[in-house]
Amino acid sequence: MPAAGRRLLIAAPLLLGACSVLNQPNIPIMRYALSPRRPDTRQAPRGAGVLQLRGIRGAAGVQDVGLRTLQPDGAIRLAPYDEWIAPPGELTEAALRAWLSASGLFSAVVSPGSRADATLVLEGELTSLEAVPYASEARAGLAGVLLLDRGGTTRVLMTFNVTGSAPLAADADEPTKAAAMQAALGQAFTRLEDAMVSGLRR
Repeated sequence: MPAAGRRLLIAAPLLLGACSVLNQPNIPIMRYALSPRRPDTRQAPRGAGVLQLRGIRGAAGVQDVGLRTLQPDGAIRLAPYDEWIAPPGELTEAALRAWLSASGLFSAVVSPGSRADATLVLEGELTSLEAVPYASEARAGLAGVLLLDRGGTTRVLMTFNVTGSAPLAADADEPTKAAAMQAALGQAFTRLEDAMVSGLRR
């Protein structure tokens, strides 16, 4: 066989492979916000303390940007084309700061490094955030500690481990799952706020 023919036979599979790649559909990645909002905004009373929110970490696996679906066998499936706009821990921290700022419990909610004199410190972790279609719900969880810091003396006011849920159809698509997970996180925020009210009375 002439050399030119041999080269054509060798190149043919490569050309066919390239065509198959080029013919694959271009599936866009959908990205979702995670920002539950408090239903109302309250004014803090005079003399309310300043809260420092030190950060919300994401537990192992929960920091994945792909939407998480819990399977009946306990396995987690990550959506390949549906993602949060940032790691969920970061989004939860921003949303919780806005939520607590609107709660009326504090004169301000600040970040580490602020010059504000914060006597209250909140540290937490996003422990769960997933859709659970076989249980017809989405779930979210937060755990952490609220500290009182005065004059270099730190005291634990409360520890917390709160969860939230929201209804979800068994055949829900990914956008519906994202909305349900956001609603579940909002319920967890509500329960955390209620726990903080009790903790601040101690």
